[in-house]
Amino acid sequence: MLAVGTVVLTVEDLDRAAGFWRQALGYVNRSEPKEDWLILDPPPGELGTSIALSVTGYAQHYPPPIHLDLYAHDQQAEIERLIGLGARRVDWDGYPPGADWVVLEDTEGNRFDVIDAPGWDPVARKTI
Repeated sequence: MLAVGTVVLTVEDLDRAAGFWRQALGYVNRSEPKEDWLILDPPPGELGTSIALSVTGYAQHYPPPIHLDLYAHDQQAEIERLIGLGARRVDWDGYPPGADWVVLEDTEGNRFDVIDAPGWDPVARKTI
Protein backbone atom coordinates (compact mmCIF):
# COMPACT_ATOMS: atom_id res chain seq x y z
CA MET A 1 0.00 0.00 0.00
CA LEU A 2 1.20 3.51 -0.80
CA ALA A 3 0.32 6.86 0.75
CA VAL A 4 1.36 10.39 -0.14
CA GLY A 5 3.75 11.43 2.60
CA THR A 6 5.20 14.63 1.20
CA VAL A 7 4.61 16.90 -1.78
CA VAL A 8 7.91 18.37 -3.03
CA LEU A 9 7.97 21.87 -4.49
CA THR A 10 10.99 23.18 -6.38
CA VAL A 11 12.04 26.64 -5.21
CA GLU A 12 14.80 29.13 -5.86
CA ASP A 13 14.65 31.00 -2.55
CA LEU A 14 14.19 28.55 0.33
CA ASP A 15 13.66 31.18 3.04
CA ARG A 16 11.07 33.10 1.03
CA ALA A 17 9.14 29.96 0.03
CA ALA A 18 9.25 28.54 3.56
CA GLY A 19 7.95 31.79 5.01
CA PHE A 20 5.08 31.84 2.54
CA TRP A 21 3.99 28.23 3.13
CA ARG A 22 4.38 28.42 6.92
CA GLN A 23 2.10 31.45 7.01
CA ALA A 24 -0.29 30.16 4.33
CA LEU A 25 -0.90 26.76 5.96
CA GLY A 26 0.21 27.29 9.55
CA TYR A 27 2.87 24.59 9.01
CA VAL A 28 6.05 24.22 11.03
CA ASN A 29 9.59 23.14 10.20
CA ARG A 30 10.11 19.43 10.79
CA SER A 31 13.77 20.15 11.57
CA GLU A 32 16.39 22.79 10.91
CA PRO A 33 16.56 23.68 7.19
CA LYS A 34 19.46 22.42 5.14
CA GLU A 35 21.01 24.71 2.54
CA ASP A 36 18.82 23.23 -0.19
CA TRP A 37 16.01 21.31 1.59
CA LEU A 38 13.29 21.82 4.17
CA ILE A 39 10.23 19.78 5.14
CA LEU A 40 7.19 21.55 6.54
CA ASP A 41 4.61 19.61 8.56
CA PRO A 42 1.15 20.41 9.85
CA PRO A 43 1.28 21.68 13.42
CA PRO A 44 1.28 18.99 16.12
CA GLY A 45 -2.09 17.28 16.39
CA GLU A 46 -3.31 18.50 12.98
CA LEU A 47 -3.94 16.42 9.88
CA GLY A 48 -2.34 17.18 6.53
CA THR A 49 0.29 16.23 4.03
CA SER A 50 3.83 17.51 4.52
CA ILE A 51 5.41 19.86 2.00
CA ALA A 52 9.10 19.68 1.15
CA LEU A 53 10.90 22.62 -0.43
CA SER A 54 13.83 21.73 -2.65
CA VAL A 55 16.42 24.07 -4.14
CA THR A 56 17.60 22.15 -7.19
CA GLY A 57 19.80 24.63 -9.01
CA TYR A 58 18.06 24.09 -12.34
CA ALA A 59 15.45 26.26 -13.99
CA GLN A 60 11.90 26.00 -12.77
CA HIS A 61 9.52 24.31 -15.22
CA TYR A 62 6.79 26.78 -16.08
CA PRO A 63 4.02 26.21 -15.56
CA PRO A 64 4.81 23.57 -12.96
CA PRO A 65 3.48 20.14 -13.98
CA ILE A 66 1.59 19.64 -10.69
CA HIS A 67 -0.31 21.91 -8.37
CA LEU A 68 -1.91 21.82 -4.93
CA ASP A 69 -5.64 22.10 -4.26
CA LEU A 70 -6.24 24.04 -1.05
CA TYR A 71 -9.79 23.74 0.34
CA ALA A 72 -11.16 26.93 1.90
CA HIS A 73 -14.16 27.47 4.14
CA ASP A 74 -14.10 31.17 3.10
CA GLN A 75 -12.52 31.23 -0.36
CA GLN A 76 -12.41 35.00 -0.88
CA ALA A 77 -10.93 35.70 2.54
CA GLU A 78 -8.24 33.06 1.98
CA ILE A 79 -7.40 34.42 -1.49
CA GLU A 80 -6.96 37.91 -0.05
CA ARG A 81 -4.85 36.57 2.84
CA LEU A 82 -2.62 34.53 0.50
CA ILE A 83 -2.10 37.48 -1.83
CA GLY A 84 -1.12 39.52 1.23
CA LEU A 85 1.54 36.87 1.96
CA GLY A 86 3.01 37.18 -1.54
CA ALA A 87 0.88 34.88 -3.71
CA ARG A 88 -0.13 36.13 -7.16
CA ARG A 89 -3.22 35.55 -9.26
CA VAL A 90 -2.53 33.53 -12.40
CA ASP A 91 -3.98 35.04 -15.57
CA TRP A 92 -5.72 31.85 -16.61
CA ASP A 93 -8.56 31.65 -19.10
CA GLY A 94 -9.52 28.01 -18.48
CA TYR A 95 -12.29 28.61 -15.94
CA PRO A 96 -15.58 26.97 -16.91
CA PRO A 97 -18.83 28.70 -15.94
CA GLY A 98 -19.45 28.32 -12.21
CA ALA A 99 -15.89 27.23 -11.40
CA ASP A 100 -15.36 26.78 -7.68
CA TRP A 101 -11.60 27.42 -7.76
CA VAL A 102 -9.16 30.28 -8.33
CA VAL A 103 -5.60 29.70 -9.57
CA LEU A 104 -2.79 31.39 -7.65
CA GLU A 105 0.98 30.91 -7.52
CA ASP A 106 3.34 31.13 -4.59
CA THR A 107 6.43 33.31 -4.32
CA GLU A 108 8.37 30.80 -6.45
CA GLY A 109 5.79 30.36 -9.23
CA ASN A 110 4.38 27.05 -7.94
CA ARG A 111 0.68 27.05 -8.76
CA PHE A 112 -2.15 26.12 -6.43
CA ASP A 113 -5.92 26.31 -6.56
CA VAL A 114 -8.03 27.75 -3.78
CA ILE A 115 -11.20 25.66 -3.80
CA ASP A 116 -14.48 27.00 -2.42
CA ALA A 117 -15.27 24.21 0.07
CA PRO A 118 -17.24 25.67 2.99
CA GLY A 119 -18.48 22.27 4.20
CA TRP A 120 -15.21 20.31 3.84
CA ASP A 121 -14.33 18.11 6.79
CA PRO A 122 -10.62 17.20 6.71
CA VAL A 123 -11.05 14.32 9.14
CA ALA A 124 -13.87 12.67 7.18
CA ARG A 125 -12.23 13.83 3.92
CA LYS A 126 -15.59 14.81 2.47
CA THR A 127 -18.08 17.65 2.40
CA ILE A 128 -20.62 17.49 5.21
